[in-house]
Amino acid sequence: MNGERRKRIARWVAFGVDGLQIVIFPLFFPGSPWNNLLDLLTGAFMVAILGWHLAFLPTFVTEMIPFVDLFPTWTVAVLYVTRRRKGEQRPGE
Repeated sequence: MNGERRKRIARWVAFGVDGLQIVIFPLFFPGSPWNNLLDLLTGAFMVAILGWHLAFLPTFVTEMIPFVDLFPTWTVAVLYVTRRRKGEQRPGE
């Protein structure tokens, strides 16, 4: 799987997970086992698809704090990790 496809998949998963945690608040009430399981699986998935990045550690810790996880932290972390840095070029450009 190429890098661009991995980025797209990671972004959609992050949007989806944050959306679930915000829209379906009663089921994923902060601190609930379902919410924590979702965050654990999301963190493992992000590391598996994008590799380890320091931005995932504070995101995971923040997601464990009740009511703070209503902020879309997975989305912000994935956008940060997958951003294109100034001056960075894709192969062949």
